[in-house]
Amino acid sequence: MADLELALIIGSFEARTGRQGDLAAILAKYVVLTRRRPRCRNVDLVASGSRPGRLVVIEKWESADDARAHLDATETVEMAKAARDVLAGPPDL
Repeated sequence: MADLELALIIGSFEARTGRQGDLAAILAKYVVLTRRRPRCRNVDLVASGSRPGRLVVIEKWESADDARAHLDATETVEMAKAARDVLAGPPDL
């Protein structure tokens, strides 16, 4: 059996009051673009059932190097810029 390597990035995002829909749209676009990246296994966007305004992105990558490289990718940088005004604070990665 071959060794399996998988790297995860989990990001938790808190929307400003009344801005969850805006944040959800920004993150949904990011998820679609990220799923197209080479060596991306999967990306999911989930809303917290216990904390209104919290959205979580779960990314699975072929390797830790792939995950790290994606943090500088165009879609990641664009998402960060777009989300800046709707976030209550910095994301927790």
